[in-house]
Amino acid sequence: MRKRNKSIIRQLFEVYCREFKLVIKDPGIVIFFLFLPLAYPVIYSLIYNPEVVRDVKMVVVDNDRSSISRELVRNLDATQEAWVIGYASDLAEARHAMNSHECFAILEIPDGFGKHIGRGEQANAMMYCDASLLLRYRGFLVATTNVSQEMGAEILAEKINEIAPLAGTIASGDIMPIENISMGNIENGFDSFIMPGVLILILHQCIILASGMAGGAKRERPGLIGYDPYNEQPSILMTMAGQMLCYITILALPIVYLTHYVPLMFSFPMAGDFPEMMMFLVPMVLACLGMGFMVQGLVWERESVFVIWVVTSVVFLFLSGLTWPRYAMAPFWKALSACVPATWGVEGFIKMNTNGASLAQVSTAYINLWILAAVYLTGAYCVQRWVVRPAVMKGYDAYEKTRAESI
Repeated sequence: MRKRNKSIIRQLFEVYCREFKLVIKDPGIVIFFLFLPLAYPVIYSLIYNPEVVRDVKMVVVDNDRSSISRELVRNLDATQEAWVIGYASDLAEARHAMNSHECFAILEIPDGFGKHIGRGEQANAMMYCDASLLLRYRGFLVATTNVSQEMGAEILAEKINEIAPLAGTIASGDIMPIENISMGNIENGFDSFIMPGVLILILHQCIILASGMAGGAKRERPGLIGYDPYNEQPSILMTMAGQMLCYITILALPIVYLTHYVPLMFSFPMAGDFPEMMMFLVPMVLACLGMGFMVQGLVWERESVFVIWVVTSVVFLFLSGLTWPRYAMAPFWKALSACVPATWGVEGFIKMNTNGASLAQVSTAYINLWILAAVYLTGAYCVQRWVVRPAVMKGYDAYEKTRAESI
């Protein structure tokens, strides 16, 4: 029994050292394991800063030219979302300015706007927005809603004060104020909204692509990297275990950097318990490694990984639920997204890191990750046994034959 245990440990150590040697000698794998998780989060976070869109240009078409219409324009210009750059004589001139990208919104105030308000009637003003960027549209929508509510509350208070002067001490300002508190994203910033999920997607892609490229390197040049499949080749399980141990060792620091130091550097929400988040990521890393080992069955050359990267990156982003909620997806896409480890990783990590949920509160995502880990590792075993290892041994035989002929 003791001799068997020593043999298992020796096999694990041999595979571990051999895989470590492979990673160090291959610049492509080093880039995926180190550059991708270390540099990409910083680049993305800098692109999305500042987090909110401020002072977006707006043109006003004021057909009323009353004191109340000018007050409406001044209040809009005073918001942080909108910047009134000037007036247009008519709507056609304003549309020309928008088509020329001189502005991104038009406020049209109709004739009689002030008279309707003076008679206590409803007065309408039209806002035309360029919706090509939803952040701009959202900013204009928030600005106009807040200004209209505040002005409406002030006008209502004045009317009440005219009818009953003593009521001015009771009803002043907004009678029914609405206070919006964004849980987990107090500043309503786009960076704080999307980056926690993108960090998990980066980790997901990093593991799959690096392990996939490692498989391509073994097939492409087994002799050049010292990969000898006949040299006391361990079992498939020992080989996979040693490789996973090697990759997890290399990924330990990048994972801590991604999940802790990047949010710390850019002041992202950090409400979760760090040890629990690391426990949550364990099955996701295992599931990604299993998927990466399965990808090795499709990668015949190292460069083939880049094709997989281009094809899957955008798909995984949409399936994760960051840009479109999973409950609104069609049944097929919802089922497909459930098969991607990043989907449950993004869902659970955001709840824990942004909203302070505990591991027990994300148990659904946690259990699903363990199920995916078991499924993908089982599939990886089959791919490694019947696809990858025979191909590597065949490639090594061809390499040895070519080498012998050259000698």
